[in-house]
Amino acid sequence: MSAAPSLDHFWAVIPAGGAGTRLWPLSRSRAPKFLLDLTGSGRTLLQATVDRLAPLALDRCLVVTGAAHREAVVAQVPELQPDRVVAEPSPRDSMAAIGLAAAMLELLDPDAVMGSFAADHVIADQAAFSAAVSGAVEAAREDWLVTIGIEPTGPATGFGYIRTGPPLRGLDALTVEEFVEKPSREVAEGYLATGAYRWNAGMFVVRPTVLLDLLAEGDPEFAAALRALAAAPETLEEVWGTLPKIAIDHAVAEPAAAAGRVACIPGTFTWDDVGDFASLDALLTADLSARGVDAEVRVLGDEGLVRMVDSTGLIVPGSGRTVAVIGLDDIVVVDTPDALLVTTRARAQEVKSIVAALKEDGHDELV
Repeated sequence: MSAAPSLDHFWAVIPAGGAGTRLWPLSRSRAPKFLLDLTGSGRTLLQATVDRLAPLALDRCLVVTGAAHREAVVAQVPELQPDRVVAEPSPRDSMAAIGLAAAMLELLDPDAVMGSFAADHVIADQAAFSAAVSGAVEAAREDWLVTIGIEPTGPATGFGYIRTGPPLRGLDALTVEEFVEKPSREVAEGYLATGAYRWNAGMFVVRPTVLLDLLAEGDPEFAAALRALAAAPETLEEVWGTLPKIAIDHAVAEPAAAAGRVACIPGTFTWDDVGDFASLDALLTADLSARGVDAEVRVLGDEGLVRMVDSTGLIVPGSGRTVAVIGLDDIVVVDTPDALLVTTRARAQEVKSIVAALKEDGHDELV
């Protein structure tokens, strides 16, 4: 890992939530994708995220996760003090999770700048990532809500986008004119043609007080409740379920952009949220290509368990059984001890419908 200087008063907040239903049966509610090694690196996505942020926020990392996963998170990142792993009693979406961390840091360090980085993203270029975070911290100290926008590599339809405007004077940043939802392919192609749009990776850097004050402009009771929780953490179980269930994009980022208070640092590094098996396959393919390997079959796990004849695709042999495929292209096979998934890369997004059906049928033990 490339060395990077620790940034004064910079705190890394890592929301570790979500079930990753499009990666079933690898990702389950009891073992979501951030707790898994999906890159074959020997480190889980959460561990890799902590590795990436630790040089920038030496001893200043905070993980917010579900109560059901707190024990696993503590076990995976023993370098963090246990009190730096905050457990949500129930899922309330990203505003509550990130807002609680902001309220805690507002009390702990009045000079803090916090950066929120999801636990399940893959970023390879440490130096470029560190440079973007450093630029974002500089802008955040000027009271901007800062997002790191990823340069699109194609007209992706699975990501939200950021429409940027003119540069900000004195900062290596652009103004943000609006956040837009996941587009159709035709709309995404139009975005790329303008050169003004970047992928929204959900990375936000901001002073905690600025974030909570922006929230208070739209929902003063929500902001007050988060600050009260930070001051009296013993009330968390009682109060948490009463908080609004809303994403930080809708609660703060979108209205702040409309008011001209959001800045964007262009991120030049590759980024992937590993949203489905097609994404995972592309990630593994890129890694093999970087090592000079042209593999028609990508295997996550023990390659000795896979036999392919005139076939291409992604195989995850996770049950100990041999997986054999003959005469099929762009296939995805995920074999686990209690479930087997067979699909194609083209239909990888539809895996979530299987999870929904299993829940509806009462097979909670499988999800």
